[in-house]
Amino acid sequence: MNKALAGFRVLDLTNVLAGPLCAYQLALMGAEVIKVEAPDSGDLARQLGNDRALNTKLMGSSFLAQNAGKKSITANLKSPQGKELLRRLVASADVLVENFRPGVMTRLGLGYDELRKHNPKLVYCAITGFGQEGPMRDAPAYDQIIQGLSGMMSVTGDAHSAPLRAGYPVADTVSGMVGAFAVCAALLRRNATGEGAFIDVSMLDSALVAMGWVVSNYLIAGTEPQPHGNDNFTAAPSGTFRTGSGPLNIAANKQDQFETLARVIGRPDMAQDPRFTERESRKQHRAALTQEIEAALATRPASEWEQLLTRAGVPAGSVLKIPDVLRSEQLTQREFVQTFGNVPGAEREVRVGRTGFKLSGGDPHAEAPPPVLGAHTDDILGGLGYTPSQIAELRENKAI
Repeated sequence: MNKALAGFRVLDLTNVLAGPLCAYQLALMGAEVIKVEAPDSGDLARQLGNDRALNTKLMGSSFLAQNAGKKSITANLKSPQGKELLRRLVASADVLVENFRPGVMTRLGLGYDELRKHNPKLVYCAITGFGQEGPMRDAPAYDQIIQGLSGMMSVTGDAHSAPLRAGYPVADTVSGMVGAFAVCAALLRRNATGEGAFIDVSMLDSALVAMGWVVSNYLIAGTEPQPHGNDNFTAAPSGTFRTGSGPLNIAANKQDQFETLARVIGRPDMAQDPRFTERESRKQHRAALTQEIEAALATRPASEWEQLLTRAGVPAGSVLKIPDVLRSEQLTQREFVQTFGNVPGAEREVRVGRTGFKLSGGDPHAEAPPPVLGAHTDDILGGLGYTPSQIAELRENKAI
């Protein structure tokens, strides 16, 4: 299989999630991704996750989730020899991804302006909390900080629970995806023009992009967004409903879907009720409509209603827990989870998620399991022209 990014070399200088996820997407598409890590400790994510034994081995589950298919070398970027090593790597690379605070790489003498002297075609992607400019550029940022500052938390939950943090690091995740998209776009332009690029990814900007409809209701409609809990503010009935057993999501956003829903649950009369006949009136009487629907849904469990409604053309789905969805026939058939047996460093089977898409000619996947810290240092340095004695000297000087 000729993978989409086969032949491209990416240097991954990132830590934790947003940057590693960006580089992971590129690895899944076939790029050679070299993770450049600090000696002894590596990516902080190596020590994060719910399995203490893996954290101790510097193979934490948080690291394993986003680093399959990558190679790992160590380099002390504060040492002269470590900096020279990176410059030589850059000369051989197509892309560099980093998520240090603005100015850190420049102070090290390894900023974009310096590195492009060694490789004018370099695509340099910097992922930061607030971007390279603006009054907040130097402020520290983690996912929860961005969720709050972006307004995301203000519209999550309901009138009683908001502001509420999303159940996963959505700001980190979205900015990583944005970074991967930007890198691919810059590489495509480079193929046409021969020009490298500096990519400035802001987690705050990316979070607002992900909130497009919410933001547009303010920018265009002049309405300040409010938390709606599990209800879809654009339609009714559209949200989460109690059943005889378990919650059920229903999204009857179209008129014909509402009429079909009413018929399937044994309440065709609802379609003639003046409170519910039209889209806007249903939104105005959402609470009463929900009460009527839940009374009818109480006769069956969520799983049965899901099948009945889906078969009739009404979007519906049970509210699952993570183990349930990962065991589902749907994800199993699409081979979303990739399994590596007896991974070095972890000394156990490791399962990781793949991309959210399939691709004709061969689906994206990782060629190797997540690497032990520094596993590829000698091989990659040898490819750059370092002799065994020079590598030994670098190790003795703590440059690697």
